[in-house]
Amino acid sequence: MSVTLEHPEMPGQTVDQEDLSSRAAAEAYVGGVCFKLGPPALIGAELEWLTVQGEASAYSTDAPRPALDDLAGALGPHAPRSLAPGSPELPLPGGSRITVEPGGQIELSSSPYPDARALSAALRADAAVLRDLLATRGIRTVSLAADASRPPRRLLELPRYLAMERHFAGIGPFGTLMMCNTAAGQVSVDAGADPAEVAARWHLLHVAGPALVAAFACSPRLRGAPGGVWASQRMRTWLRLDHSRTRPPAERWADPIAGYASWALDVPLLCVRPCGQDPDAPKWTAPPGATFADWLSGALDDEIGRRPARADLDYHLTTLFPPVRASGYLEVRYLDAQPGDTWSTPVHVIEALLSTPAVVAEATALAAPTAGRWQEAAHAGLADPELRACAEALLRLAAAHSAQAAEIESAAERCRAGRTPHDDDPGVKA
Repeated sequence: MSVTLEHPEMPGQTVDQEDLSSRAAAEAYVGGVCFKLGPPALIGAELEWLTVQGEASAYSTDAPRPALDDLAGALGPHAPRSLAPGSPELPLPGGSRITVEPGGQIELSSSPYPDARALSAALRADAAVLRDLLATRGIRTVSLAADASRPPRRLLELPRYLAMERHFAGIGPFGTLMMCNTAAGQVSVDAGADPAEVAARWHLLHVAGPALVAAFACSPRLRGAPGGVWASQRMRTWLRLDHSRTRPPAERWADPIAGYASWALDVPLLCVRPCGQDPDAPKWTAPPGATFADWLSGALDDEIGRRPARADLDYHLTTLFPPVRASGYLEVRYLDAQPGDTWSTPVHVIEALLSTPAVVAEATALAAPTAGRWQEAAHAGLADPELRACAEALLRLAAAHSAQAAEIESAAERCRAGRTPHDDDPGVKA
């Protein structure tokens, strides 16, 4: 049996997908699509920037968000279909693809490369092309991880973003702030050759997470956030957003593949896409608190009117926002966007810490004292002595196993002194 679903970003177009037969089948499917096994060989990254249109200083958002028509015009054939539905979405010369986030942030998603040095060179070249394209309409990227000047405002009107905004609004202000006023840097790496290697790499990325959050925290101010001093206001938004969706018990999973699959099915639905062209079919809203497992079991037959298909599960997986997301590879999602071109440093650090099983084991042991301290890392950052010491130790280890040792050593020395990435950039007023 199959069902017909409207394409989420191209109304009027549909996709057919087979039904899922049981929870066990759904968990097996998630494990297979989210963790592709093979010898680690590739690395990728996503860079995100706030944007302004008009005159403003290099590290300021004291200018309006760009007009969507101007943004689409500047990007031309490279524009994403979320912005220009008929766009061919051509990649930039280095292979990067452009996406636009709800508040007008712009993101480059790289092609995978065999090493961080080649990746960084391609991304730098594509970032230069992007800046030139945007400049044709007076639009500029801003290397800040949080918008300290403008109130949050959603520009994109896609049903997905409206559903997200409504869902998160019932929790607090952090959903809209995350969607519209923050920017991150993301590093993607292969999961591993076999379940044992997957578990080791997965565990390191989580155990080291708080120390790396502290090492690269550089978003102390965020317009619209409740009062308080935070090293990473961007990370604060994720921690306060929706615990069921953003904070899985990942460090307790002996088998991340099985653990992730089970967790994913028990996360409440953020939205349900429409089925076919029935004008009475539910459109995007989901029964409050209902999980994908509830839908699969038939508990939502009255509200939704159908059982989920694989396309629904694929889409549900894109609405999960843990610190490390499994998408066939592992997405490290907990890093602030870095000032200037220093975004390459965390890319090289992640590559080095995962370079060999022995380094993974050593890094895991070094990071163990601060494992789980996500809140403290976002709040205090390097002002916390234990997090500062752990961050420095991890970066020294990374420098010893990286071709970019000098770059990483400089960041390690910065951590030792308790300085943020902004403190070392003369263009930023902290």
